[in-house]
Amino acid sequence: MTQPLPASQPWLPNPDPTLSRFTGWTRSHWEATADHWLEHIRNYSSPLKATPRLPGRVTRDGERREGMETIGRSLLMAAPRIAGARGQDRLGLADWYREALLAGTDPEGAERWPLGVTCKSPLLGVTNSIVEAANIAFSLHIGREWLWEPLDAGEKKQVAAWLRHHARLEVWGNNWQLFPAMAEGFLRSVGEDVSGCTGARNVARVESWYRGDGWYTDGPEHAIDYYNAWAIHPYLWAWYTMTGRQDTPEGRRHLERLREFVGTQSLMFASDGAVLHVGRSLAYRTAVLAALWCAEISGVNPLTPGATRRLASGVLANFTAKGVGVDGPPNLGWYGEHFGSCQAYSGFGSPYLAGIGFLGLALPAEHRVWQDVEEPQPSDGPAAVRALPDVGWTLTSDGGLVRLTNHGSDHCGLPVGGGRDPDDPHYAKFSYSSHTAPGTGVAWEDNIDGHLALLGSDGVASRRCALRATRTDGLVSSSVHIPQLYGKTLPGTAVTTVSVVEGIHELRCHLVSGPVEYAVREGGHAVADASPLEAGEAGAMAWVSNGDVFAAVTGLHGWEEPRTTRYTEANAMGEHSAVPSLNAKRTSEETVHVALHTLTRGEAPAPESLKAAAAVVVSGTEISVSWASGAQQLFDLRTFVPWDGQVGK
Repeated sequence: MTQPLPASQPWLPNPDPTLSRFTGWTRSHWEATADHWLEHIRNYSSPLKATPRLPGRVTRDGERREGMETIGRSLLMAAPRIAGARGQDRLGLADWYREALLAGTDPEGAERWPLGVTCKSPLLGVTNSIVEAANIAFSLHIGREWLWEPLDAGEKKQVAAWLRHHARLEVWGNNWQLFPAMAEGFLRSVGEDVSGCTGARNVARVESWYRGDGWYTDGPEHAIDYYNAWAIHPYLWAWYTMTGRQDTPEGRRHLERLREFVGTQSLMFASDGAVLHVGRSLAYRTAVLAALWCAEISGVNPLTPGATRRLASGVLANFTAKGVGVDGPPNLGWYGEHFGSCQAYSGFGSPYLAGIGFLGLALPAEHRVWQDVEEPQPSDGPAAVRALPDVGWTLTSDGGLVRLTNHGSDHCGLPVGGGRDPDDPHYAKFSYSSHTAPGTGVAWEDNIDGHLALLGSDGVASRRCALRATRTDGLVSSSVHIPQLYGKTLPGTAVTTVSVVEGIHELRCHLVSGPVEYAVREGGHAVADASPLEAGEAGAMAWVSNGDVFAAVTGLHGWEEPRTTRYTEANAMGEHSAVPSLNAKRTSEETVHVALHTLTRGEAPAPESLKAAAAVVVSGTEISVSWASGAQQLFDLRTFVPWDGQVGK
């Protein structure tokens, strides 16, 4: 049953439990939320509307860039709102944004936006203008009748010149390849000059990064994240549409890939609307829904219209219930403000990229996605497991949450943090979930959660960094990494990890090679809350709980000492967090360590049930596991994942 809306959200209509029995949300709730977020921008508007100054952080590029970003990204929300209302929306958004666009693209104007520069070192100016050119082009495509057509010839020439400047620039070798293509695609669609543009080449590059199951890498190998959802798929979709190539072999191929992507990504949302917390730029929040809406608009959505609205509304309702965008513009963070989970390139306008997740508002009110009764989304059904072998991920929905076992994404080919170790807590962990987040700040320095660390005499933990090899075969997945610290591999070391998922559990097995003086530590999920958590150790088990989410790690072989560690202001899910872990000294240069990781919601499992969940027999490097459910697996840590066998030098 739906619950009454909190008093802090009076701008929302009453829930409709008849049409929307899961969420209570209807199109009217989406429209009201979009209007509420867009009104925040007006409250901080500049005189000419092009450079609003919202509360929050300013990047090194300065306030003018942030203001441009605020307009470019919020237009992603305004355009479908305008289109779906046929220009008759409550706020008169089309007129307001046309004024902002003209002020920002006026080369002599008081609020002119910075022109982007080529993405080559040394950088000679601002590059983010290229991103906003793409967002503006995408939005002009969605709301063309009300945002572009009313402009006179001179105004169109001015906006087109600004877009064309960015359509001709060379950019970074990742999803940025699609930003000039977006600007070019729109210019093509309205008959403007596109000489000197390379959109077709850029699109072909991105298409070459396809891995399978609907997923692309973000340029480098093993850079897999939500940029698929809010950049790669939507912009490819828009490119093929704007250039009239939907019915080419490439266009039809992309629609099939889009269908596959939505089918797998739909497993990444918990039944309460919580989104699997993994990857960078998570302050974009509802942008994770963009590809879903593209599939619905194109008629290739594997979900029914009722299930689509249920999933999307669940996500938006969850973020809203947690306060996102309620009392002011959406901030940098997840539920609350949390700079530790954001990148240095994000400023006060960045979170408005969430607007592309409102793309479904471009569909008319009479469309089935808004009229059909809500139907269950995938995680509303029985427990499920889906392996994505080409991606190296295994998705598990059980215990009221969604969990991802990660043996496929490391992001080390595209460092964005600037540290000596090209590592990131949102890629480097063995597991992520919809109700936990990796530790940041001091917790990331300690690097306990979701990680197998080698510890030297100083107690400093090794990093996982680049994956050397990966393999996923059904419920069993694996990867190899060379432990690294301070930009150097640890001599003589290598770690092979094999994971097996079963319900609320993951059996994590490690073959550790390296000098005996390195001790080892295994961390479970970091659980967070607004107040201090419960935590404890019992026998070979360590556990933490916030009263809803329970995480434990139980040593089954090769572990000695359970511990729990507490932090403050080091987790996107809450001010207080805690991590369960296991520790052990090693007695030989090759050791095997096996632990049972448990993550669930609701009543905590009894310690006895955890011990009985899996019976493990270790014979050399061969592991045999028999689950209480009757399932069994047998594998050899030395041979399960093929790799070159070269240890750290």
